Amino acid sequence: MHPVLSTVLQRLGLGVVTLFFVSLIIFSSIQLLPGDFGEAVLGQAALPETIEAFRKELGLDQPAWKRYINWVASVMTGDLGTSFSGRASSGIDRSRAVVDLVAPRLWNTLFLASMAAVIAVPLSLILGVTAALYRNSFYDRSVNAATLTTISFPEFFVAYILIVVLASLWPLFPSLANVTETMSFTERVYKCALPALTLTLVIVAHMMRMTRASIINLLASPYIEMAQLKGASRSKVILKHALPNAWAPIATVIAFNLAYLVVGVVVVEVVFVYPGVGQLMVDAVSSRDIPVVQACALIFAGTYIILNLIADVIGIVTNPRLLHPR
Repeated sequence: MHPVLSTVLQRLGLGVVTLFFVSLIIFSSIQLLPGDFGEAVLGQAALPETIEAFRKELGLDQPAWKRYINWVASVMTGDLGTSFSGRASSGIDRSRAVVDLVAPRLWNTLFLASMAAVIAVPLSLILGVTAALYRNSFYDRSVNAATLTTISFPEFFVAYILIVVLASLWPLFPSLANVTETMSFTERVYKCALPALTLTLVIVAHMMRMTRASIINLLASPYIEMAQLKGASRSKVILKHALPNAWAPIATVIAFNLAYLVVGVVVVEVVFVYPGVGQLMVDAVSSRDIPVVQACALIFAGTYIILNLIADVIGIVTNPRLLHPR
């Protein structure tokens, strides 16, 4: 078997094992949440017998290990369970499948993350390459100062600053990203402008600084010095010789930040009341909707693991020396 293929298969197997342990952590953490769902729905005035019957109907009376096995078995078949929301003590069941709740929210989250990535990735590569090209210049110092400033602020602070400036003082964009399925593409983009800009400002600094550092590190290599001695221009040396060999660390940090775009949108979605998976997860935690919380957490974990695997594969393919460590 080709060494690249075998290494990729090993990474995939490691990803599956990691996802299994993550699912165990998710389930265990949710069991540690304070309070009881039966009491939260029926109220503290409900009789213990009523609460116990309600818990039995939901399957919460079973041992934790049995509920975990049933949950994992259902997830492997594509069944994320049934939401507890809509269950009532009157016996009327208005609950919905978790997949039906998560699917439209996941599409909204992916749309927002993709919108931010389309802006952030090219911008960070351009800033990183030009900062390395004009190293120690006023432009380089200005870009580094600006990125360090944005990276030092938490997401909610950046979001509120953008709301004050671009939605209040200069009302260019709406402060609430209340998108719907019937919206056109342009209207959806307009509504998502501020949350996408918030995510862009937060992640572009990581990718830009990694691109700059990788290229500057490669500029000291012998083959770069040889290209300079042959009379190649500085821009040609960076774009043709340095940048292709810097793809491995750059791809890794891009994949990490893309994973953050999907996993770390919870705060941004809550601030802008954006109907994504993050907002759904926060609402589910508040209402003690355990199946929805588990599904959202598992989706976040799976996305992060998959994007990290993609980063590993890209790093291996672009740098075969990783297959033969000394």
